[in-house]
Amino acid sequence: MIIDICAALFAYLLGSLSTAVIACKLSGLPDPRTQGSGNPGATNVLRFGGKGLAVVVLVGDLIKGLIPVLVAIFLSLPPVTVGIVGLLAFIGHIFPVFFGFRGGKGVATALGVILGLSWLSGLAILGVWILIALTFKYSSLAAICAALAAPVIVWFNASEHAVVVLIMSLILLWRHRDNIRNLLSGVEPKVGKR
Repeated sequence: MIIDICAALFAYLLGSLSTAVIACKLSGLPDPRTQGSGNPGATNVLRFGGKGLAVVVLVGDLIKGLIPVLVAIFLSLPPVTVGIVGLLAFIGHIFPVFFGFRGGKGVATALGVILGLSWLSGLAILGVWILIALTFKYSSLAAICAALAAPVIVWFNASEHAVVVLIMSLILLWRHRDNIRNLLSGVEPKVGKR
């Protein structure tokens, strides 16, 4: 029980480390929450910080979702606990205790969690994101489609984690509500557009 609580706390605190805010500060750039879309994520950092920094943010956000899940699996925690650990890493990214609970949308962190829960599901969901992003050039649309596909994909590959992934997907869709409105209005910026 103590190990489960410690793993969950570790997951939330690691998730709360905002890769975008930290990377921009170390690079001498302004807080990404004050730039562009105001989202501390890779797509927004790409707009004002360039590709290299955006890749750092993307990988950092993915890893902080992946590591807690792998640690929980290594500790032989029950599947339900492993799922909760992943969910808390994701929640930490969205509501980071270290950054005034103003976090990102959680796409890369969710992918990291899912890769840890079921690498096959994670790769399939990444494939959906890449296909939509390359076809339509909208990162937000790719994220929305991947979020919609994720629970179904996980259901077929790791059904014990389908509920956790469904919860993350619903939160992702809620976090993208402004993007959905912008897409419907035709004003959503495409990938790489400033």
